[in-house]
Amino acid sequence: MRNPMDLTGRTVIVTGAGQGIGKAISELVLDLGGNAVIVERNPDTLAAAVSSMDRDRTLGVLGNVAEEGFSESCVAQAVERFGAVHGLVNNAGITRPAMFAKMTMQQWQAVIDVNLTGCYLMMQAVGRHMIDRAKADMPQPAGTTGGIVNISSTAGKRGSIGQVNYSAAKAGLFGMTMTGAREWARYGIRCNSVGFGTVVTPMTETIRSEKFAAQTMARIPLNRYAEPSEVAPLICFLVSNAAVYITGENMTVSGGSHMQP
Repeated sequence: MRNPMDLTGRTVIVTGAGQGIGKAISELVLDLGGNAVIVERNPDTLAAAVSSMDRDRTLGVLGNVAEEGFSESCVAQAVERFGAVHGLVNNAGITRPAMFAKMTMQQWQAVIDVNLTGCYLMMQAVGRHMIDRAKADMPQPAGTTGGIVNISSTAGKRGSIGQVNYSAAKAGLFGMTMTGAREWARYGIRCNSVGFGTVVTPMTETIRSEKFAAQTMARIPLNRYAEPSEVAPLICFLVSNAAVYITGENMTVSGGSHMQP
């Protein structure tokens, strides 16, 4: 039986892919037969990630998604190497924690630049490329031109103490996702977002520390944290043609924590 999530011949750009969730997604893209374009701004992390993957189907792109012009360059490199881009996973993100009343403009702007504006720029560049392909030869059935997934967070729905910048950026992705879904559906482009709860990555070290672990775990009905490999399958499903009729959705992978008061 053919795997409905088969990505053979399809190219997926994954930002923030040098480690953690982004790396796990890239590895699964390759396992499903696709080509992975790994975007990372740390050269050492990027080199280590690329060296561990299939070189024939992996392209490492060094750069900052928040820099104007980078997204167009990234898409151009992907198209030159693999011929087209069929998927985008906006996973790059940073945190600059501070209580609302004490947050500096620099802390606010750094997170908004990467977590929100960076997603906008990447989504715009990939969207333009997909629209051009659709206008030249609309793939059938409708919805198979490409899939875009924006990585959000339960913080975007619930808020997060000490992270108004992060919460605001992640909430903003909901509107961005649904606008893309509405505008680009006629070109067969699907846009969805996925909000994660607590995944074992360097970004969640603080809330998983001894000081906050009990409080964090108390909010998770499944009573454990997620591993990156456990959250990657939904993302690959959404960029694959198995999700051909899914667009404009904001999904949650949180072990049930989104249900907690």
